[in-house]
Amino acid sequence: MNNCSEFVRSMRRQYGLTQRQLADKSGVGLRFLRELEGGKSTMRMDKVNSVLAMFGAELGVVKLTKIDEK
Repeated sequence: MNNCSEFVRSMRRQYGLTQRQLADKSGVGLRFLRELEGGKSTMRMDKVNSVLAMFGAELGVVKLTKIDEK
């Protein structure tokens, strides 16, 4: 699981929503939400943002720390 999937699952449970309820409220399919919470590595960013928007969040750029190359 990744940070995004953990966040969505945690927030969904905090708000007492079933997967179906969250899928319906955010306008995505139940299968998509299950895959998102399951940590699928390839997801449509617009749909992920639709789900995250329900909790006041969105995807963003995170700068990676570069390891010294030798």
